[in-house]
Amino acid sequence: QVELAESGGGLVQFGGSLELSCAALTTRFAFYVMGWYRQAPGNQRELVARITPGGSTDYADSVKGRFTISRDHSKSTVYLRMSSLKPEDTAVYYCNAFAMDTRSDYWGQGTQVTVSP
Repeated sequence: QVELAESGGGLVQFGGSLELSCAALTTRFAFYVMGWYRQAPGNQRELVARITPGGSTDYADSVKGRFTISRDHSKSTVYLRMSSLKPEDTAVYYCNAFAMDTRSDYWGQGTQVTVSP
């Protein structure tokens, strides 16, 4: 079992920046692909970005060049730096941990990001 604790959401103006953090309570952080997903009202949950244990990254086309995902193994934490935010980025952002060996999947409780026009 992995507990994921997100923080850093909030209200920001169009064009602003925010950084989300997700601390993973696990000794197996190095075995997980870590990801950020988001879900806006009426929409399905979608992948925003993910990062492998080795640091390879993958981004949704809508956030490429604006968002950066990173991880700190010493702190078992994954970050999502969001810049040039747009109203369409407004959503609940969820942290995800996927274990490549066991195929186990864990989710955080979500953090709200609201971008005002």
